[in-house]
Amino acid sequence: MEADMSKEINFMVGGEAGQGVQTIGFILAKTMSRAGLEVFADQDYESRVRGGHNFFRVRAGNSELLSLSEKLDVLIAIDQNTVENHQQEVNDDGVTIFDHDKLKTEGKKVNSLSIRLEKIADDITSNKLMANSVAIGAAVAVGGYKFEFLKEVIKEQFAHLGQDIVDSNIKAASAGYDHAMKSKPEFIRDPIKPRKSNHKMLLTGNEAIALGAMVAGCKFISAYPMTPASSIMEYMAEKESEFNMIVIQPEDEIAAINMAVGAGYAGVRAMTATSGDGFALMTEGYGLAGCTETPVVIVIAQRPGPAVGLPTRTEQGELGFVIYGGSGEFPRAVLAPRTIEDAFYTTVKAFNLAEIYQIPVVILTDQHLASSYQTVTKFDLHKVKIDRGQLITDKEMRNITDYKRHKFTDSGISPRMIPMSGGPLVVTDSDEHDEAGHMIEDAAIRTRMMLKRMKKIESLKKETAGCRLHSRRNAKVTLIGWGSTYGAIMEAASLLERDNLNVNVLQLNELWPFPVDAVTSALNTTKTGIVIENNITGQLSKLITAETGIKCANSIHKFDGRPFSPSYIVKEVKKEVV
Repeated sequence: MEADMSKEINFMVGGEAGQGVQTIGFILAKTMSRAGLEVFADQDYESRVRGGHNFFRVRAGNSELLSLSEKLDVLIAIDQNTVENHQQEVNDDGVTIFDHDKLKTEGKKVNSLSIRLEKIADDITSNKLMANSVAIGAAVAVGGYKFEFLKEVIKEQFAHLGQDIVDSNIKAASAGYDHAMKSKPEFIRDPIKPRKSNHKMLLTGNEAIALGAMVAGCKFISAYPMTPASSIMEYMAEKESEFNMIVIQPEDEIAAINMAVGAGYAGVRAMTATSGDGFALMTEGYGLAGCTETPVVIVIAQRPGPAVGLPTRTEQGELGFVIYGGSGEFPRAVLAPRTIEDAFYTTVKAFNLAEIYQIPVVILTDQHLASSYQTVTKFDLHKVKIDRGQLITDKEMRNITDYKRHKFTDSGISPRMIPMSGGPLVVTDSDEHDEAGHMIEDAAIRTRMMLKRMKKIESLKKETAGCRLHSRRNAKVTLIGWGSTYGAIMEAASLLERDNLNVNVLQLNELWPFPVDAVTSALNTTKTGIVIENNITGQLSKLITAETGIKCANSIHKFDGRPFSPSYIVKEVKKEVV
């Protein structure tokens, strides 16, 4: 029935850096959320303060959205580049909003809502800078939504700038809304009605990670700003006093991880956040945490490399780096959230694993997940369980006279005492050491200590043994992905099903220790596996072969710095199997 069909509307705003593209996009996304719709919004921006070409896509609908759309219903063009680059993406019944005093449309015939944005803003508010609010008002009108939704969002967005600014933006937006309603009523759509009341949060992946860390009890983060991880530290800095945390920006990434490891050694739940190039500087500290068995959480928000690469783009190029990085061999866990909601719960789990097994835990995300917005159901805090592992209590401490920080145990996990807490002296060393933590050169002790540390992996495998297989009847192909590709792959599978090509989807979000048995079982459900990942060398493909012996002959790679879209995956899958 028509009422049960999924519907959506897709907006894009494009312009130069410095023209307010992100602000317009965020206000549109939040307005659609307030209207009760599900939202997925992604940003494409260049590594510059002014100029270049940036755009912000907002996809809104009455069912859950986990990926971007390449087709547009409403295009807000702030500059000529946006018209030229994206006009062809607008649907035949779509609308392009632009200032006809400054821009012109050309090529494809479009439904043009040409508004004198700056003149209207100047007439209404005596400030041409309010032109963007005029455009937002027009876009909301085209969508068919009540102005009140936008009005409330504007109040929240500009409240910190004072009432005069709030009032001026509301007046400008109202003028744009009224102009669209009166001048082009044929462009006004019937609004998409929510299927149910939507009281969801609108979050980015980085905000979800920051919230997960705070709920998990993180009290220390040291990080050097590096796109796309920077906003984790920035968000937590805003909440520093409220959550009784310490947020430090040291001189570089080397200091950042060493401070986080030091805080972990002192008994504090600690983390750092960076990207691949920053993690290259952190690998010695990574190994320090492994050798000293110190819990620490490291967020690596991937961007294209090598070196500085494309600072504001997305890629999945660090999987092998974090699994095998660092000098020597030591246990670690690598988790890769699938969605923004998953990022929250994955972060909580990362802190628990770090302390239970006394290891470094990596949360491997990327620019696409880090910077995209999604409507997310309020997190269920009843699911949040804090497990600090074998932490010696104050009462137990009074009965210990000969404490061995790296005591040999059957599990490989040594009872952990907090240094300077009133008990025996706690000793460790970054050189190889004995049970008491004193450095050694003895071959037999070295062998036992390596076996002790690596023994943790067997228990750790049971904690990270899962992968998610979405099965479809009579599927002959399994699409395999990891991390943020989940949304695009799942939607691609649904599109393929409409074309009578049923596929299974295997998505990994806990990559190390590698879930050998679960992946082997999943891959044996179909004859063909196609690995889909944002890198050129097929890092997950190689990992699957190395760990399971199964070779996935087919793969789809994307390494241009842009995320997968469902339509792109559908096109490439059909090349492989049709």
